[in-house]
Amino acid sequence: MRAIVMSAGLGERMRPLTEHTPKPLLTAGGKPLIAWHLEKLAGLGVLDVVINTSWLADRFEPTLGDGSRWGLRLHYLYEGARPLETGGGLLHALPLLDDGNPFLAVNGDIWTDVDFAALPSEPTGAAHLVLVDNPGHNTNGDFGLRADGSVVSEVEEDAQRLTFAGIGVYRPSLFEGWHDIACNEPGIDATPPRFRLALLLRHAMRAGRVTSVHHRGEWTDVGTPQRLAQLDARLLSQGSTGNHTV
Repeated sequence: MRAIVMSAGLGERMRPLTEHTPKPLLTAGGKPLIAWHLEKLAGLGVLDVVINTSWLADRFEPTLGDGSRWGLRLHYLYEGARPLETGGGLLHALPLLDDGNPFLAVNGDIWTDVDFAALPSEPTGAAHLVLVDNPGHNTNGDFGLRADGSVVSEVEEDAQRLTFAGIGVYRPSLFEGWHDIACNEPGIDATPPRFRLALLLRHAMRAGRVTSVHHRGEWTDVGTPQRLAQLDARLLSQGSTGNHTV
C-alpha cells in the first residue's frame, strides 16, 4: 500500500505559529505532527509516501529528508502557491499513488491513536473512512454511520452523525468521473483542477460504495494554537514522545 500525508494547507488559523513553519511540521509531544504519521505508516509496512505541499513547501525536505530514517521513500509534490483542495490534491498525486491497489490518505494536521494496521487494505467499496465523535467545533458532524458500517451524507434517523477524521483508504476508482461530479466547483477547470474530496465521497455514498469505522480513541484536529498547546501538554505528560526524533 502507498500513502499520502495531506500537507498543503495554508495554516491561516494557526498564525502566528505558521508564519515560518507549515502546520504539519509544528511540534507536539517532542516531534512534528507529520512524524507521528510517518512512524505509523512505516510500522504498517508502507514504503512510498507522498507529501503534497504548498505553503512553505521548501521547509519539508530539510526537516524530513528522504524518509530513510523511518525506512520510507518520501515523494514531495508541490501544488503551487494556492492549494488544490483535498480532492484536487489527491487527483494531482494519483500518478504517484495508483499502483493498482487502494492507498491510504491522512491529514497532516491531525493527531490520533488510530491503528492504521486495523484499516482494510481492500475496502469493499470505493472508500473506507475513519469517523470520530463530533468535536466542539463541528457539533453537527459530517456524515452518518449506519449500523451496517455504510456511510451516508444525508441526515437519517438510523445513522449516527459523526465527524470525518481526515483518514481514509481509497480506491483509485473513486476518482472516475471526477470532473462531472465536481463540475460546479470554482476551480474545476484550473490547471491542475481544484475541488473538494467530499463531493466524490458523497457521490460514492449515494451509490453505497463507502464504509467506515467509528474510532472512539484519541483524535485532535490541530486547528488552532490553543489545541496544539493542549495536545503538546497532554502528550508530554503521558511521555508519548516515541522513539524517533526529527
